[in-house]
Amino acid sequence: MEFRAESLGLAGGVTTVLRDLIHERLGLIYEASQFDQVADRLAPLIVGRGLSSFMDYYYVLKYSDDPAEWNRVMDALAVQETYFWREIDQVRAVVEEVVPMLVERGRGQPLRIWSVPCATGEEPLTIAMLLEEQGWFDRARIEIMGSDASPAAIAKARAGAYGPRAFRNLPHALQEKYFTRLGEKSWTVSPDLQRRITYDVVNLMDAAVVARHATVPIIFCRNLFIYFSDNSIRRAVDVFTREMTEPAFLCVGVSESLLRLATRFELREIGGAFLYVKDHAVPVRSPLAVSTSGERN
Repeated sequence: MEFRAESLGLAGGVTTVLRDLIHERLGLIYEASQFDQVADRLAPLIVGRGLSSFMDYYYVLKYSDDPAEWNRVMDALAVQETYFWREIDQVRAVVEEVVPMLVERGRGQPLRIWSVPCATGEEPLTIAMLLEEQGWFDRARIEIMGSDASPAAIAKARAGAYGPRAFRNLPHALQEKYFTRLGEKSWTVSPDLQRRITYDVVNLMDAAVVARHATVPIIFCRNLFIYFSDNSIRRAVDVFTREMTEPAFLCVGVSESLLRLATRFELREIGGAFLYVKDHAVPVRSPLAVSTSGERN
């Protein structure tokens, strides 16, 4: 059944307070012109709780201690459009340039990589495939964590079943090697590859939870900041800055930039791709010290 926001009292004042609350709790920022679509996604949640208006739902979200309700909101709002081998040049640079250096420095300690948000698992599986293709799992202890704020996305990632759109960039030989056909339009990932990854639900606005996961030298946080305000980005990156081991490598999407923010991360070109690097041996630089012409935006 389809529920429309108009019947639930979506007035201007309600739009503002609900939009601000979503921004505060989830980091997502919406223009006023976008909120009708957001409201349509939330309407079934309101009706499902037996509420009669968006204002009633605002009070539930504002004052309820039940995290499951925010999980349902995140499931409703999540954008899960992704695919294997996405922006592969950056992944390849990490695997070919960064991983060897960190393994050498690590002296037998596990190398941990965090993919957040991982949506339905395509990105961490891409990382795992490239590491496997280059034999790294036989040479080093590498742990990959995939996280997303949407429990529904993580459930799909754990299930490991994918439709044809997920494979539109993946070389066919790798699809044949790492996936088994379930039916005409579905494939499942091999258990050997899937076991390389652990999954968890993580909201990047929850600093305490992020801090527990961010004590790693490599974070892929790609194609999320386009939905965040500068303040939300800063909140997440501040935790990365504080918790990541050094040297630290932060990968963001090709259409995203941290240059307008004052951070400890310096933009560098490594292996033909751009990564943000935090290294105590490198002095802190103003974002204006790096030419924006160097970014592939």
